[in-house]
Amino acid sequence: MHFHKFEKIWLTFGIGALVLFLVILGYGAFYLGTHPQSHGLTIDPQNVEAHEAFKPENLGLTKVDEDRYIVNVVASAFNYDFGVDKEGNAVKHIEIPKGATVLFQVVTPDVIHGFNIAGTNVNMMVEPGYISSMEVEMNQPGEYTLLCNEYCGIGHHMMYTTVEVYE
Repeated sequence: MHFHKFEKIWLTFGIGALVLFLVILGYGAFYLGTHPQSHGLTIDPQNVEAHEAFKPENLGLTKVDEDRYIVNVVASAFNYDFGVDKEGNAVKHIEIPKGATVLFQVVTPDVIHGFNIAGTNVNMMVEPGYISSMEVEMNQPGEYTLLCNEYCGIGHHMMYTTVEVYE
């Protein structure tokens, strides 16, 4: 079989690019341990309150250590539930100190929702039956919009709130 000179060049280039891609992918997966998030933490979507973190008194921002916080959230029916304050009023937004490391844990009892804090790298898909979690460091002060970026029904456009990072 005879190959033209240009066919040999393109074939060599294509095979070389494929080998390079697989080497980079293998390096990231095996040496660096990079892998997609697994859904190891499951929850009964019809009874999210049975899990300790998502009982009404444990929702919202909780300080666990110096500059370390956990935010437990239930996303449902066009609303993010952060629990209630000391007066019994629903918490409408979160205030986080600058430089804090925050673990966001989010569940949903109904349909797929999004959890995106615009202007940060916080972006999760929240699926019924799973606990979605992401740990980030909040270094830039300001007011950010937390919104649902997965269409969840007719009131989807009203599913947003604010997150304030203060000095």
